[in-house]
Amino acid sequence: MLTLAFDTSSKTVAVAILRDNVILYDTLINVDLNHSEVLLPAIDQACLQTKIKVSEIDLFACTIGPGSFTGLRIGVSTLKGLMLATEKPAVGISSLMALALNVSKSSRIICSVMDAGRGQVYIAYFQHNKKGLLEQIGTDKVVNPADIEHDYKQEVLFVGDGAVKYADIISEAKKNFCIASIQQQYIRASSVGILGIEKFNRNELLNSETFVPVYLRSADARIKKALFEN
Repeated sequence: MLTLAFDTSSKTVAVAILRDNVILYDTLINVDLNHSEVLLPAIDQACLQTKIKVSEIDLFACTIGPGSFTGLRIGVSTLKGLMLATEKPAVGISSLMALALNVSKSSRIICSVMDAGRGQVYIAYFQHNKKGLLEQIGTDKVVNPADIEHDYKQEVLFVGDGAVKYADIISEAKKNFCIASIQQQYIRASSVGILGIEKFNRNELLNSETFVPVYLRSADARIKKALFEN
């Protein structure tokens, strides 16, 4: 099975193509351009390098949040377009779970931390089960970095651009913690693809007409409008 996976939930754009669980192509793009200018050319390049046509793809996988409002809209719009054009199935992946997959399997609790802007972060906790599969503990949240709390006895490994940005604040409030390296702070599309295949096997597919991004909070534009009206 061929899977085309991509992520636009943060300031980077990531694209990957997998054959079953084998990664054929995996790229991460971090340039000062709008995601709408980068994503489709990146997908074209992935297909060119692997000599695979979009029409040959069996499954599409994309992060659907939380993350950048504009980035998520671009990713979701592209995903819906591909679904409608090819009539192939698609799955939506948690940005925070894909980020947690940057960490190798261990007994530690993993806390994904994405920069949410306005001094806040998106967080979620994960752990590997006995089968080695990643499982989420609790729900996605948006919090202030100083308010990140946990009562786990195991060491907690924080990963993501939010963990790197607010490392000093997290270190002041937490004991028994570690922050992953800066090289692990961004989502890899290959992780999106691996999680996507797992969802496909569980028949957790998206409906192109009804699925929406997971924002967790109102868009900045709505907040500014409300302030202006008041």
